[in-house]
Amino acid sequence: MRRLLAVLAVSIISLAASAIGPVVVSKSVKDNPTISCKTTGDANIDREVKRFLSICGWFDLTSGKSDYVLNINVSGGSVKAELAMGGAPAGAWNFKAGTDAREIAKLIVDTVIEKTFRDLKVQGFCRSRIAFCAQTSPSVRNIYACDIDGNNMTQLTHFNTLCVEPCWTPNATSICYSKYGRTGIDVIETTVTPPQRSRVLSGFRGLNSGVSVSPNGKEMAIILSFDRRVDFFLIEIATGRRRRVTNNISVEASPCWNKDGSKLAFVSDETGSPRIVICNRDGSGKLRLPTVGRDAVTPDWSGDDRIVYAAKVDGRYVLAVLDMKSGKNEIITKEDGSWESPGWAADNRQIVCKCTRGGRSALYVVDSRTGHSRQLISTQYPLSMPSWSPCKSK
Repeated sequence: MRRLLAVLAVSIISLAASAIGPVVVSKSVKDNPTISCKTTGDANIDREVKRFLSICGWFDLTSGKSDYVLNINVSGGSVKAELAMGGAPAGAWNFKAGTDAREIAKLIVDTVIEKTFRDLKVQGFCRSRIAFCAQTSPSVRNIYACDIDGNNMTQLTHFNTLCVEPCWTPNATSICYSKYGRTGIDVIETTVTPPQRSRVLSGFRGLNSGVSVSPNGKEMAIILSFDRRVDFFLIEIATGRRRRVTNNISVEASPCWNKDGSKLAFVSDETGSPRIVICNRDGSGKLRLPTVGRDAVTPDWSGDDRIVYAAKVDGRYVLAVLDMKSGKNEIITKEDGSWESPGWAADNRQIVCKCTRGGRSALYVVDSRTGHSRQLISTQYPLSMPSWSPCKSK
């Protein structure tokens, strides 16, 4: 029975949910300012700055006339960046030159984003990271991480078993994930910088999965299999004290928090197929959300109160976004393939996800405003379950 519960709870993440709601197919919208960039004194910095300007999602990089002009001068041990808008100075910054052109480029582009989009209130976006699973053999998956352009990939776990469902802690210093063992599935936390340290966050006999750490870092939402049931619990990380949120014969999966930690969303098959339910932190006020397609799974809640999820439409998965303020559902992926396991970036605009085409999976970043996508990373190994790290808010 325990094995059956584990199979059900893990497979529920990629299963279905039927619901009807207002739906709009996302149309391409060009609302990014254009920017041109010229660097003197270091070709590597010039290349990396242009790379991050082009993939950050907030500018359209051009070599011609543009809304913004970024001039960078590298001389001796200093880097000076000057931003102009319409010919008028818009900002000037000095950075200390180092040996890593990528890190300097991230700092420069982050500074330009913060100056240009002050309402965004996010620092260090280009320095955020994306964790994901890579399956190197039929029974081995480990957690890796990469930069927002897909480069600088590092392996974070080194087990000869399945490590799945990575999520970041709010300070982005650790990842939590489900690790398969002999007696069940445990939730482990591992720091991302050397010397790496790991600890068991939840090791109850049976199923411990779908972990999501609260915005204040004090609690985790988790799926456990007590009483031969798969239910949704909250656990205080410091004390281990747990509180049951659901108690029924249905299977729950994929919990996530809203920005202030007052509400949670999760998947339940209580109606016979997986659908998204929200509730207050204390478990009250449960409400099944209107969603598109036959299935609705793997929700993630943005900082501006939108829920992205995977929905099965016409035999394949697409990504859809439900605006919790307006109630509007919008399908944002228009290209072929099966789009799954979406996760928001801290800018509340970019979404990282898995896309499968022709039996081969790769990770993509989708712009929720335009529907445009870019391939993040593709390897010889199956990739899945990406999670975008938080950034520091102002």
